[in-house]
Amino acid sequence: MAEAVKTSDAPQEVLLHVEGLKKYFPIRRGVFQRHVGDVKAVDDVSFDVYRGETLGLVGESGCGKTTTGRTIIRIYEPTAGHVIFKDQDLAALRANEMREMRRSMQMIFQDPYASLNPRMSVLKIVGEPLEVFHLANKEERRERVAHLLQLVGLNPDFMVRYPHEFSGGQRQRIGLARSLALNPDLIICDEPISALDVSIQAQVVNLLEDLQQELGLTYIFIAHDLSMVRHISDRVAVMYLGKIVELTDRDTLYAKPLHPYTQALLSAIPVPDPVIEETRQRILLEGDLPSPANPPKGCNFSTRCPQVQDICEQEEPPFIEVEPGHLCACHFVKPAT
Repeated sequence: MAEAVKTSDAPQEVLLHVEGLKKYFPIRRGVFQRHVGDVKAVDDVSFDVYRGETLGLVGESGCGKTTTGRTIIRIYEPTAGHVIFKDQDLAALRANEMREMRRSMQMIFQDPYASLNPRMSVLKIVGEPLEVFHLANKEERRERVAHLLQLVGLNPDFMVRYPHEFSGGQRQRIGLARSLALNPDLIICDEPISALDVSIQAQVVNLLEDLQQELGLTYIFIAHDLSMVRHISDRVAVMYLGKIVELTDRDTLYAKPLHPYTQALLSAIPVPDPVIEETRQRILLEGDLPSPANPPKGCNFSTRCPQVQDICEQEEPPFIEVEPGHLCACHFVKPAT
């Protein structure tokens, strides 16, 4: 499988700019549903996505990856922050304006068994975006759906079938075809391979890469599998408890991780060489992930960090550029001089 590598040093176009994004879910209790707190699922997240690249978003379960993706596309309404896409702040758009912007940004959901309507045929599922936006008549929709199914490696004759007649990998291809119906610029892939067999995962990832090169797509790829993220991503953002703690290009992150949490994540990736595997030092984190309803004071990672000191428990570290293109949020990682 060929890896995607940037070969040009020319300035890249920023397709999506996320600044200070927050998504809090209110906690209500009592008969009168009094507001007693918030679950800080996404807490002050900022990053850019360049046109034509794949930005990987990784972290353990509950860190806010999926919520970030859904808040960007406004499936969830943001609590605060800005999402700039095509010179428009998506967080400030009215519902009808946001509806038009969704033609240029789509999402592939994690569970191919739950994201497709079991009462609708493939023709109806894939062609629905065209119908909603009045972009084609009945015959044109049928032709477009046939082309999209071919594009994702499915037989166009399958359009008369229903989701229960397909395997998980085939269903995910149908979801991908649906996301391509409106020729979007940005696709948010929310763990699109985690529910699939390992043998099928590589097929879907290769398909995503082929379509990216053919159609000029831009991806935000949300995943747990760090080895797969390394393969498909150009840059990687590491999330922990609602915040991005490190962001840099793929090769730098895996060769020189700076944040203690990133180092612990990467140490958990098995190496197929038993000799090397025996000599590797695993970084085992103690304790459980803190609740986003009651995050620690100071650094969110302070309760589990093997390098924790007093300042970590008192002050939140700034998310700063320590090397060109390499950002990190740790008190003990300083900018290069």
